[in-house]
Amino acid sequence: METNYITLTKENIADEHICCAFSDKKCKDSYELKKAWLKKEFDNGYVFRRIDERAKVFIEYGPAEKAWVPVSAPNYLMINCFWVSGKYNGKALLQSAIDDAKLQGKDGLVTVVGTSKFHFMSDTKWLLRQGFQTIEKLPYGFSLLALKINPAAPDPSFNDSVLTGECPDRDGIVVYYTHRCPFTEFHVRGSLVNAAKSKDLPLKIIELETMEQAQNAPTPATIFTLFYNGKFVTTDLSVCIEARLGKALGL
Repeated sequence: METNYITLTKENIADEHICCAFSDKKCKDSYELKKAWLKKEFDNGYVFRRIDERAKVFIEYGPAEKAWVPVSAPNYLMINCFWVSGKYNGKALLQSAIDDAKLQGKDGLVTVVGTSKFHFMSDTKWLLRQGFQTIEKLPYGFSLLALKINPAAPDPSFNDSVLTGECPDRDGIVVYYTHRCPFTEFHVRGSLVNAAKSKDLPLKIIELETMEQAQNAPTPATIFTLFYNGKFVTTDLSVCIEARLGKALGL
């Protein structure tokens, strides 16, 4: 049976779901913030393509120069979220991005992943099996992968802001996040605030509101990253829940 896919646009996004959180009523406001973010990014060549079903099967990508990620990759497409759940196969979605890259004359595709699997990031092992190669690794667990269309193209690289795994603020919990995910606003501004208060921990929340801010962030995971006393801890949004926060911080 043929699988149908939908590419979202400013014209159809109001009537189409964006896969994540479509049945999670408590995250309704966060969900709408993600849609608003997408509508702005469509003007920068951003693509959100999903299966034509109520399932979490989708890919997001756009020009790397316009990506909300601290990576230098001129003339590449940056894959952001790429999620394939259940019985589905991601090869057709990935091929659609490769085809777009070729059509646009791009040198290849690039993406940030966990060297070992990180939460809210693509499946590293699967992408390597599809022909991606590891270009750069950071000592605190991130890898930069690329699938080159032009073998002679320069390698992409992480920006200097992410090389140390540390953030400027050294006191307590510091979180960086964006509206690239329909769960972040709800959990960061609600669950995490309550959890930090219950444990009497200082908390600073930094919303990356522009592409330039995201490209200069101290983390490659601009959807959500939590630091503690200046050190990288996790990209796992579930750490916002009180029962998981103490364990993640070693408290």
